[in-house]
Amino acid sequence: MSAIQSKSAFLYREIRRALRSGRYVPGQRIDPATIAEEFHTSATPVRFALYRLVGEGLIADHARSGLYVPLLTEVALRDLYDWMRRLLLMACEIGIEVTPLAATDSRVVSTEDDIPNLTWHLFDSIARATDHRSLHQAVKQANDRLAPIRRAGRVDDACEELSALIRHWQECDIGSLSAGLSAYHERRKQLVPHIVASLGDNSDLFN
Repeated sequence: MSAIQSKSAFLYREIRRALRSGRYVPGQRIDPATIAEEFHTSATPVRFALYRLVGEGLIADHARSGLYVPLLTEVALRDLYDWMRRLLLMACEIGIEVTPLAATDSRVVSTEDDIPNLTWHLFDSIARATDHRSLHQAVKQANDRLAPIRRAGRVDDACEELSALIRHWQECDIGSLSAGLSAYHERRKQLVPHIVASLGDNSDLFN
C-alpha cells in the first residue's frame, strides 16, 4: 500500500468516526482543505477518503458547491428508517450465534448517556450476532447514515425506548425485540416531518 493509500485509509476512518460522533451535522459543508490542515497532509488523500464516503452515501457531492453531510428529504428518511427496520428484523429471523450479554451494556439508559452511540452499537450487535457478513455490512452502512440524524433529531422518551430494546436483546427475547424494533422505526417514520424540519434549521447555521 502506498503512502497516499495508507493516509487515505486513515482519514477515511477518522472522518467516518467524526460523522458518527456528531462533529458534522446534516446539511453542513465539509471542507477538504480544513481536514488536510487538521491532519497535516495534502489534499489528495483527503479527497480519496471523502469520495469513498460519497460512494457509501455518508457524504453528498453537490458539485460546484462542494461536499456536504446529506440532508435527507422526508421520503428518503422514511425509506432509510424502513430499510434499517427490515434489516434488523431479518437479523432477528436469522437468529444469533453469540451471547447478547457479551455484546451489550447492561446498564439502564439515562439522559446522561450517549443515546445515539448506544443505539448504533445495539443495532450493530444484533446484526453482527447473525454471523452473516453481508447483512452486518448493510446494517453498518445504514447505521452510519442514520447516526448524524439521530444526534440532530432528538426524540422524547428515547431512554426508556432504548432501555427496553437492550433488555429484550440481553434476555434473548427475540419476539419482543422484533416488536420493539418495529415500533421504534414506525415511531420515527411518524416523526419524520419534525426531524427533517429540525435538521433544516440546523443546516441554516452553515449556509
